Amino acid sequence: MADTQKLLIVDDEDSLRILVRSELEERGYEVDEADCGAAAIEKMLLINYSLIILDIRMPGMDGLEVLRNIRDRNLAKKVIMLTGVDELKIARDSLELGANDFLTKPYEIKTLLACIDRVLKE
Repeated sequence: MADTQKLLIVDDEDSLRILVRSELEERGYEVDEADCGAAAIEKMLLINYSLIILDIRMPGMDGLEVLRNIRDRNLAKKVIMLTGVDELKIARDSLELGANDFLTKPYEIKTLLACIDRVLKE
């Protein structure tokens, strides 16, 4: 069981956010959601999250732009990037911008949970 840590899931896919939120809440995390980059930044300005789970491919502001905002404004310390596109350049770009880890969709929930546990312990 996780300590009560606040996580933010940022993804434009409603079903994915609902599934991940459910799994994380079962494990004791406090979870918020945002369906776009702008909404995520608004939430991060108000709440100090332990970890951001951030999709790269979203309409409007994409995940890399959100990550730049996070780092430029020091909005969060830990970020895991998610994408449905298996591109090494995107992975490298997100890590260079300061992401703590990167997962390619589709992923198994146990893989995401292991990644979250590892990043939160860093």
